[in-house]
Amino acid sequence: MQRERVDVDVPVVLDAREALIEANVNAPGGDSGAARSLPLIIARELAANLATPMFLMDAQGMLVFFNDAAALLLGKTFAELGEIPAGEFGAVLELTTPDGAPCRRRDPPAGIAFFQHRPAHRRLLATAYNGARLLVDATAYPLFGATGEMHGVVSVFWENTNEGDA
Repeated sequence: MQRERVDVDVPVVLDAREALIEANVNAPGGDSGAARSLPLIIARELAANLATPMFLMDAQGMLVFFNDAAALLLGKTFAELGEIPAGEFGAVLELTTPDGAPCRRRDPPAGIAFFQHRPAHRRLLATAYNGARLLVDATAYPLFGATGEMHGVVSVFWENTNEGDA
């Protein structure tokens, strides 16, 4: 029995990197700094699917994404705010220690992860866009690629609602 050969058009399957870049660029708020590197693209995908507030900063110090959970606490979505220098974003948040001492750009966990290339955790006070002061616990770590190059910083945070735990 001989089979007849049928030619069909088979769509070209992109490799994982191309598919992630394509999905990222075409997403709302896409074509951002997060499209610059695969580790940031993967981190953005993770952040977009988490209920834990998360920020992403690229290796140039730009805030390139924050998720909907972060937007709920901050009072603005990433689509409303867009990419901004992380230092400018930190100034808007008016970050202080729990006792009210101002934080320099290098003091919060994201600053430590960015400038010192090491993970950090700290409790901070932050101002949301509606003016509310939030006590938050923040953890940040540098995002290194497979060959050791730094691609940015991942920062997760959550509101600390334990009044006696300040």
